[in-house]
Amino acid sequence: MVRFGCGQSSIDSAEIGGRSKYIDVTLMRFFTARLFALMSLAVVSYAQEKPVITLDEFMNTTDIREARLSPDGAAVVVATTAPDWQRNRFREDLWLWTRSSGALSALTHSGHDSSPEWSPDGMYVAFLSDRAVPGAEGDDKDETSRVWLIPTRGGEAFPLYSEKLDVHGFAWSPDGKAIDFSVTEPLAKSAEEVRKAEWKDVVRWREQERGDVLLTLPVATVIHESGKMPQAHGEAKTPEDRPAYPDAAKVIAHSDRAIETILPAPVGDRIAFETRSVSRRLENPADTEIFLVATQGGDVKQLTHNEGLESHLTWAPSGKSLYFLVSAAAGSIEGPYQDVQGRVYSLDVESGKVTRLGSEFQGSWEDLTVTREGKVLAAGLTGMDQHLYRIDDAKFEAVGTLPGSYGHLNSSLQSGAVLFTHSTLTEPAQVYVASGGDRFNEAKAVTALNPIFAERAQVSWQPYRWRSSDGSSVEGVLIYPPGKKGAKNLRMLTLIHGGPADADGDRFGADWYDWATLAAAKGWLVFRPNYRGSTGYGDVFMQGIMPHLVSVPGVDILTGVDALVKDGIADPAHLAIGGYSYGGYMTNWLITQTTRFKSAVTGAGAVEHAANWGFDDLTRDDAWYLSGTPWEKPELYESEAALFRMDKVKTPTHLVGGDADDRVSFFEQIVLERALERLDVPHALLMFPGENHPLDKNPWHGYIKVREELKWLEKYDTQ
Repeated sequence: MVRFGCGQSSIDSAEIGGRSKYIDVTLMRFFTARLFALMSLAVVSYAQEKPVITLDEFMNTTDIREARLSPDGAAVVVATTAPDWQRNRFREDLWLWTRSSGALSALTHSGHDSSPEWSPDGMYVAFLSDRAVPGAEGDDKDETSRVWLIPTRGGEAFPLYSEKLDVHGFAWSPDGKAIDFSVTEPLAKSAEEVRKAEWKDVVRWREQERGDVLLTLPVATVIHESGKMPQAHGEAKTPEDRPAYPDAAKVIAHSDRAIETILPAPVGDRIAFETRSVSRRLENPADTEIFLVATQGGDVKQLTHNEGLESHLTWAPSGKSLYFLVSAAAGSIEGPYQDVQGRVYSLDVESGKVTRLGSEFQGSWEDLTVTREGKVLAAGLTGMDQHLYRIDDAKFEAVGTLPGSYGHLNSSLQSGAVLFTHSTLTEPAQVYVASGGDRFNEAKAVTALNPIFAERAQVSWQPYRWRSSDGSSVEGVLIYPPGKKGAKNLRMLTLIHGGPADADGDRFGADWYDWATLAAAKGWLVFRPNYRGSTGYGDVFMQGIMPHLVSVPGVDILTGVDALVKDGIADPAHLAIGGYSYGGYMTNWLITQTTRFKSAVTGAGAVEHAANWGFDDLTRDDAWYLSGTPWEKPELYESEAALFRMDKVKTPTHLVGGDADDRVSFFEQIVLERALERLDVPHALLMFPGENHPLDKNPWHGYIKVREELKWLEKYDTQ
């Protein structure tokens, strides 16, 4: 018997006939052994590879909402949100990191805590919470958002006051002896009783809206009595004709608008504050302005008068000037209302002179802080990356240049330390602290959240550029399934970002809205186009969709799909499309323009613009994009609406929306569903009870949304 592997190199011809079966058996054993060995190696290799992330893991992400440096730069408080699946809500928690321990530990445990602010001495953190006041009677359903304080060296949190007054904004006084806060101007007890008797539960639209009062409340007594947890006492001691302020509170100013940001000057006795519309509807940009008032009360001085929405208000260390940001698509302070990319400004509080900073930057400023030396640091978005820059008048200099996205800037005026977050498309955002200077690329991480993503197979990505039909250069992101970068003829999901003033690039996202990497992990090539209207590519590019709100970006997106098919990257027989908010607008429009997509998933997107103009809380923004109101531009309101082209739709479409959405009415989803039903186009509609535009009430709603959208894509891709 010939045994393989014994060194025999030939077989005698006389033996071939009688021994052929033995040769066959030997060869069969050889190939069987060889195949087993290869299979074993494959199993070992597969075992060594990381598994793809699951839906459960993906949707269980903890998100960083805010992070604040302590005054001495030696500690950080981080505010997070995470799904609480058992309680059908998102929990909000505060975490404390100290340089001495190098560890992150829970600062609060109620799951209802947000918006942390350090006391000037670093001994306390004040925050907002709707937790119940301990010991108060009949407060089981009290969801008042009050200011609470917690000692950073150990101890229980306690409320600044117990009256049922929802806080809109708050800040520590520079000496730490008081907290300034704003609430809706409360009615006197007698006036409230008269109102209830006359109007019951009837809402008098606009007529009953009231502005805010800015109060200051000493904290020494509250801190001293925190162990006693005093009961609410405002009702018992407040006269019938006096508003129910906390007894020790003093009025600084009254406003006919809501006060959402309060910023005491670092020196002197002045407080700057920003206002918003009482209704929170953007009907008049003039509702959003910056004011100045003395800490002891007095005349309120309005510092700005413009058509922009100021935000990110920050004092210069000298107390002589303020810095602020007008975010992308938040109007403009230069002339009539128009949506431009984010811009940074300085404001001299004495003269009222406003100066634009970093004007040579062609991207969009997204965040800012001011250092101990009075230097402005800002996060700027250009193309795929959002880097960190130092601004000097009109010029700018890159100081944080790692690939990815920087944000959540905060600085310490005592130590010079700077805090920021950083993420990439495959690396979750973490909080970093730099000692100052130019060492931002060497900063150390404070957090290590969401480690599961590093333990799962990574998607890969690359920019993709093409020419639209008019020759305009457009860019987008291609996200490949794990191990598939460079592959051809892939099934492709075009996932359109909202906004439209936004952009997809090298930044992390993992939730009901940004689920591109999960779709890639499930085997889809995900195409994320930064069509005209996106930020980070200049004002001209951003404004290129006005007044053709959906048709111009629609061409950009479809020519991108064409280019990917022509390049052999996307399989034309396996194309899908989707988006939420403005991405929903575009999805609704594009399925009226082509039947090439095998399925569509759309959420919170309008199919017409007239009713949506009347309902949308961003009314001014809608009218600007369409160059007028419905009665001024009826032809554009019709020509740019999907509703009047629904007879062209053949694409099976999955719809979602929240029934409490005040940005894009759920009515729009019902209209689209009714049209699809009438046209006999396969469809499904999910309504999420109590959800507004962001699905942030119940994590199960977002989970079910993504689960069903993935199932819808798979169902029609295989047909």
